[in-house]
Amino acid sequence: MTVLATRETAVPPSTPVRPSWLPALAVLLLGTAVLYLWGLGASGWANAFYSAAAQAGSQSWKALFFGSSDAANAITVDKTPAALWVMGLSARLFGVNAWSILVPQALMGVGSVWLLSATVRRTSGPAAGLVAGLVLALTPAAALMFRFNNPDALLVLLLVAGAYCVVRACEKASPRWLALAGVAIGFGFLAKMLQAFLVLPAFALAYLVAAPVSLGKRLLHLFGALVSVLVAAGWYLVVVALWPAASRPYIGGSQTNSLWELIFGYNGFGRITGDEVGSVGGGTGRGWGATGLTRLFGGEMAGGIAWLLPAALLALGAGLWFTRRAPRTDASRAALVLWGGWLLVTALVFSYMSGIIHPYYTVALAPAVAALVGTAAVQLWRLRAHPAASGLLSGGVALTALTAYLLLGSSWQPWLAPTVLVGGLLAAVALFFAPHLTHRAASFVAASSLVVLLTGTGAYTLATAATTHSGAIPSAGPSSGFGGRAPGGGRGPGSLLSTTSPGAQLTALLQQDASRYTWTAATVLSNAAAGYQLASRAPVMAVGGFNGTDPYPTVEQFQQYVSEGRIHYFLGEGMTMPGSSGSDAAQQIAEWVAAHFPSSTVDGVTVYDLTATG
Repeated sequence: MTVLATRETAVPPSTPVRPSWLPALAVLLLGTAVLYLWGLGASGWANAFYSAAAQAGSQSWKALFFGSSDAANAITVDKTPAALWVMGLSARLFGVNAWSILVPQALMGVGSVWLLSATVRRTSGPAAGLVAGLVLALTPAAALMFRFNNPDALLVLLLVAGAYCVVRACEKASPRWLALAGVAIGFGFLAKMLQAFLVLPAFALAYLVAAPVSLGKRLLHLFGALVSVLVAAGWYLVVVALWPAASRPYIGGSQTNSLWELIFGYNGFGRITGDEVGSVGGGTGRGWGATGLTRLFGGEMAGGIAWLLPAALLALGAGLWFTRRAPRTDASRAALVLWGGWLLVTALVFSYMSGIIHPYYTVALAPAVAALVGTAAVQLWRLRAHPAASGLLSGGVALTALTAYLLLGSSWQPWLAPTVLVGGLLAAVALFFAPHLTHRAASFVAASSLVVLLTGTGAYTLATAATTHSGAIPSAGPSSGFGGRAPGGGRGPGSLLSTTSPGAQLTALLQQDASRYTWTAATVLSNAAAGYQLASRAPVMAVGGFNGTDPYPTVEQFQQYVSEGRIHYFLGEGMTMPGSSGSDAAQQIAEWVAAHFPSSTVDGVTVYDLTATG
């Protein structure tokens, strides 16, 4: 009986969306667009580090291609640049402003909701697709990242696109769709490197289990998809490797001017082990919180993703149980393998990685959580006559209400937590007895339960969207920026990641005769340089890169630039990175400047004129 019920809920590949569902989908997408676009400009430059790179890309094609921090191509950001390509092209078309940089991120959010809804619909029906899309839209981490300009927005869109292609590939054992999934993941790599590959085990397993073709052909198709991943990701690596180092910017985040080192070291396995040369407080296990299975349920991570995470895990277990006797090619079980594998692998990596990790990374879990919740909610409802199904459905709502109660606490909107708990428990009881209700009464219970299910996460998502966010480490919820609190407490690292906001007098000074110099100024740390550059609209060299620990420029290189008259000012006193590894060239440069050039104070900033002598 369970297998037949599962089959009935699946949607044949050729079945179009029924017209009656199109208005609901339109309302979902329109509502998502309003949520992600409304008041978007209030966040200003958001992450100025990436906004400055987008500005540079709008002025220089080389800077756009390499992801340079400045248009004079001194040093790149510490990521592969696919997300910057989108922002830089938008800035070229519409000018450099907050809207041209942030609107593409919001549109990626709308696209992700649409693609997720379409993907879930193919295996579980339109209702499940709509619920999944709604859950994704109302996930706080998603609202945070789709209203911000970190690479995560593009990463999520490409991962969901990859999942859609895998589902299509599983339907008819299509190597073409599987190859397209590989292309999506490859470009996801160009957005955020190895993180994009965390979904590959789930994608491969889903196809290996469910594709309606022989094992040999399944393996051959997977090999072809792997090749497409390597080509889509690798072409850029090859170009950078073959490009003469002297005519391109220094690869930020590396100690050897190597993109390979950046991929496999600082932004790769170093994130797992904690051994990241040149990182903030570099060294194994320093400063990034306790690891373990409870990590996602504490601090700021909980506020971003934990609301429906227990329900998603319950949904995964229930779905696998109800499809345990289904044929190998069953589409519903293949979807569970795909989304469940995505969720488990990514969650485990985030839970146990010892290196740099930020709460907003959890947005990568949101599509899998949403897909599992949407699929289970609708399919268990259709199977509610079965006592186990009605019990699981009731238990999932009660578990979600309890999770929301614990996350909300009493510090923010104190009335909300008990309301959600009581409403959730009442809905859970009603759902258990739903098989005995009239059709109209049962429909009311289902709708009410969905509202209760999404109240906690929805309220926190609205608070996230209503709050301006800036800096390098934004947090979901009513408090903005790194250092803001989320349910469960917790604070981010210190002021290293803040962005400068120069005053009018200093901005005018930087703009004066800026065209005569390659860089109107230089300063230690990329975030400091970004603020000066965005204000002056002239290139500012980020000495030492993001953390001030990259060996670019060397003292000798900087001295040569100064002797050639290529840098007008040096701003600030430099800074020492206690406990960090990597190069100390930036601090040496700051000390050399202080010893050889006269200084003045403009708008509270120490300014050294590198064209004068003391």
